[in-house]
Amino acid sequence: MPKHVSIQGFQGSFHEVAARQYFGAKPALLPCATFGAVVAHVMNGTAEAGLMAMENSLAGSILPNYLLLERHAIRITGEVYLPIHQHLLALPGITLAEIEAVHSHPMALRQCGEFLDRHPNWKLVETDDTGHSAQLLAENRTPGVAVVAGAQAAAQFGLHILVPAIHDDPHNYTRFLVLERAETAQPDPRADKASLYFHVSHAPGSLAGVLTRVAAHGFNLSKLQSCPRPGQPWHYGFHADVEFEEVTQLSALLTDLGPVTEELRVLGTYRRGSMATEHQTSLPTKEGTFLRSENWGS
Repeated sequence: MPKHVSIQGFQGSFHEVAARQYFGAKPALLPCATFGAVVAHVMNGTAEAGLMAMENSLAGSILPNYLLLERHAIRITGEVYLPIHQHLLALPGITLAEIEAVHSHPMALRQCGEFLDRHPNWKLVETDDTGHSAQLLAENRTPGVAVVAGAQAAAQFGLHILVPAIHDDPHNYTRFLVLERAETAQPDPRADKASLYFHVSHAPGSLAGVLTRVAAHGFNLSKLQSCPRPGQPWHYGFHADVEFEEVTQLSALLTDLGPVTEELRVLGTYRRGSMATEHQTSLPTKEGTFLRSENWGS
C-alpha cells in the first residue's frame, strides 16, 4: 500500500472519491492542479502511486493524458470505474433565478450540456477542479455563482444542492488509471487486462492487420484510441486495451503483433476494474489525510 498518492483535484473532487475507493483511507493524497503534476510526483518519488482520469462515458477521452502515458516511464497497475453524479451547487438560500454564472472543470460542464443549454444566459467558467470550485464558492461566497460538482463537495463545504443529477445520462462513469513508476511497479499474476501502445506503417490495411490478430487470439478489445504522433502530421499512434483470461496469453499476442507494428509497448497489465455501485460513490466515513497542494509544488 503506498504512503502517498497523487491525484488531479482537491478535496471534494471525484479523483478523491476514486482514490479512496481504490486505496482506502490510509494513504495521504497529494492534490495537483494538472495531470502532468500527478505524473511528476510518481516519477520523482514524492508519491508511490498516482490516479489519473482517462475517459468519461459522456464527455469522451482526455487525449493529453494518453500522451503522458507515452512520454513517461510509468506503468498502469490498476483502474477504477466511478459513477459520476453531477449536481448544481449553490450557497444556502440562493435560488435558481439568482444564478448568473456556473463554475466547474470543463469535463464536468460537458457532462451537463443539455441542462446548461436550457440556461443560455448563464456564463460558464472553466476551472481546474470540481471540488476546488465548490471550496472557492464556500470561501468567497460570490453572489450569483453556482458550481457543478458532486454531493461529496456539497457536504464538505456546506453548499446546497440546488438542482440534483444534472448530467446528461444517468449512466455516467469516469475511468481512472492507477500509475506507478516503471522501475518499481510489480507485475500482478492475476492480471486480466493490458494497455498497449503501438503504431503501424502508414499504408492501407496496416491497422486491420493488428486488429485481426487481436481477434484471432480471442482477446476482447475494450478500447482503441488514436492519438497524433508529434512531428508527423496525420500519422497516428494507437492505445489499445485488451482483456483476456490468463496473463500468459499476452506473450503470444505480443509475439504475433511484432511483425505488423513499427513500435509496440506494454503500458501496463492489471486487474479489470468493476463498475462501482451507487453506495460506493461517496467518501468513506473515516477520511484519510489530504495534504495541502502548496506543500508539494502543484
